[in-house]
Amino acid sequence: MFIKIHESYRDIVAICDKELLGKKFEEGKFQLDAKESFFKGDECSEGKTKEIISKISAEDATFNIIGEKSVQCALDCNIISEDGIKKIRGIPFALVLL
Repeated sequence: MFIKIHESYRDIVAICDKELLGKKFEEGKFQLDAKESFFKGDECSEGKTKEIISKISAEDATFNIIGEKSVQCALDCNIISEDGIKKIRGIPFALVLL
């Protein structure tokens, strides 16, 4: 997985499965774009990703999450629930504002 933290008054945490990076998915009028400029940060293991999510979720942050593995990490860290997950062309994603 790739994780990139965009520092701002409210950090934006972009998490994306490695195999989805740079790809765009469209379904009807909806689009999911895993742009490298937004998502390509540090490549992290599942454990490291969970550690980062847990640490940052204690602060005010926004999360943008794309992919099966990335979404599962967010579920495991309890920052999203099943009903907060949407799909475009079968690719799960979630947006979280803490």
